[in-house]
Amino acid sequence: MNRKRILVTGAGGFIGHHLVTRLKKEGHWVRGVDIKMPEYEASHGDEFELHDLRKWDECLLATRGGLDEVFTLAADMGGIGYITGNHADIARNNILINAHMLEAARQNAVGKLLYSSSACVYPHGKQTDANVTPLKEEDAIPAEPEPGYGWEKLYTEELCRYYQHDYKFETHIVRFHNVYGPLGTYDGGKEKAPAAMCRKIALQPDGGEIEVWGDGEQTRSFMYVDDCVEGMIRMMASNYYDALNLGTDELVTINQLVDLVAEVAGKKIGKRHNLTGPQGVRGRNSDNSRLRNTLGWEPKIFLREGLKKTYPWIEAELRKHGRVAPQPALV
Repeated sequence: MNRKRILVTGAGGFIGHHLVTRLKKEGHWVRGVDIKMPEYEASHGDEFELHDLRKWDECLLATRGGLDEVFTLAADMGGIGYITGNHADIARNNILINAHMLEAARQNAVGKLLYSSSACVYPHGKQTDANVTPLKEEDAIPAEPEPGYGWEKLYTEELCRYYQHDYKFETHIVRFHNVYGPLGTYDGGKEKAPAAMCRKIALQPDGGEIEVWGDGEQTRSFMYVDDCVEGMIRMMASNYYDALNLGTDELVTINQLVDLVAEVAGKKIGKRHNLTGPQGVRGRNSDNSRLRNTLGWEPKIFLREGLKKTYPWIEAELRKHGRVAPQPALV
């Protein structure tokens, strides 16, 4: 195996932790970088450095040392409540991170870079029906992405193409569709829907009730983190340089998501719909045709299977912090 020197930005976060762990298992040398230390299990790799990648000098430091690959996961982001309420901060912070990282990687002669984009780049007009037509990569143009977060993601995709064309700097682009799994944020406003539902249900007794934003009939597809990591590694090794969806095409309503989490938790849970809560687009799903044709692979872990790994971890975290009553000892 060719042992590579790899940088993972955002290594203190959810996806970054899982990616660093996988790359180390494969025998690569890995530098992890983040603005904060890992929140849960350590994922330091061979080196872990604290850097604010909004600052140019910090990006130059992070990309030093003859790196073969850079996976850019560092971002200011969160769930629907966060990204709809912080447009200026999200757009400014992420544009600075992404522009500086691209140029620093080029100047430091990094071999290639993978940019983590988002399904939020897709036009609102194509996501108004819960029974949404799966989104193809070319649907992103003409542009009408999510305000703030979606616009900066779409712009950086184009910036990657400019660097590929003008500087012959190898870039790859993946569009994540709702990643979830253990070690993900589950509280505080930046959590995604699967983690939020796991937390809400873990905090309720059997027969309890949780709040669901909107009528719950809005639809999404959700990708388990192990599939996300596999897809990134395959994409980085490919000869494909345009944007590629990375998600499942298993479409569920948010109400169905709640029911699945409740089933995994072994509870009966009622729903109290808050029609004033943010709910994002009405429907979003991934068209994986190009992913299958390009990589000969697509995400394989169904939502129920992924939740069986995610819910117990979130419940255990809540119990550890005294928010869920300890289970009575068996007599």
